[in-house]
Amino acid sequence: MSLGPGGRSYIIPEALGALLSAEVVLGYKTYLQLISDLLEGKQVVSSGMRKELERCDHAIALAVEGKRVALVSSGDAGIYGMAGLVLDLCCRKGLTVARPKNGNDAEEDLELEIIPGVPAFNAAASLVGAPLMHDFAAVSLSDHLTPWEWIEKRLMAAASADFVLALYNPRSKTRPDLLETATNILLKYRGPQTPVAIVRRAMREGEQVLLTSLGSIPFEEVDMQTMVIVGNSRTYVWRGWMITPRGYLDKYLSQES
Repeated sequence: MSLGPGGRSYIIPEALGALLSAEVVLGYKTYLQLISDLLEGKQVVSSGMRKELERCDHAIALAVEGKRVALVSSGDAGIYGMAGLVLDLCCRKGLTVARPKNGNDAEEDLELEIIPGVPAFNAAASLVGAPLMHDFAAVSLSDHLTPWEWIEKRLMAAASADFVLALYNPRSKTRPDLLETATNILLKYRGPQTPVAIVRRAMREGEQVLLTSLGSIPFEEVDMQTMVIVGNSRTYVWRGWMITPRGYLDKYLSQES
């Protein structure tokens, strides 16, 4: 599900259908507030940050009871969302889970539909141009669930391979130095003039967009609702647009000449 600011909310049609047909809707309280007009007459279960395990466990229990349940994630449920945790829990509980309309007549405990949405890196990229036109990697800087040593290795591997980088969870109040530390790692592989896009609250109220460079990131303006896109060696900025060439012009125009 992709959610936009008031007056221009973006909801995938399949997600809208799932919400409207659900008896119970669960989600992080901020995300549920964004779709409050769609929740009238439904049982709503909201919870805060770091309650993901309880939220998914509750959703599974309700579904096993026979209720039609919608579990809301922002962006895409399968990219840093709740889809993986739901499947992890079903696996641990020994539940059998069917895909919708798969033609399987076997008795299943649950039917699960994972509805694709628009990931944050897509939303952010669309606001600054085409920075993800070639190979890229998404890395979360949050060490809440992943040891920093692993994150550091992934940053070095992606940077040395010249991937464009989409950085999630770049800086928090409790971890204010995450992005600066990551930037220092990237500067070992990229020049300080490498284009960087900083997009806060993409497609939502309070949206902010800034094009800067790797050596000039204003760290204090970045928070957990910000997406940071770091270009590769070929990324450039033209008239306010950030562009990573795929190689079409190199291949076809060079042939003409």
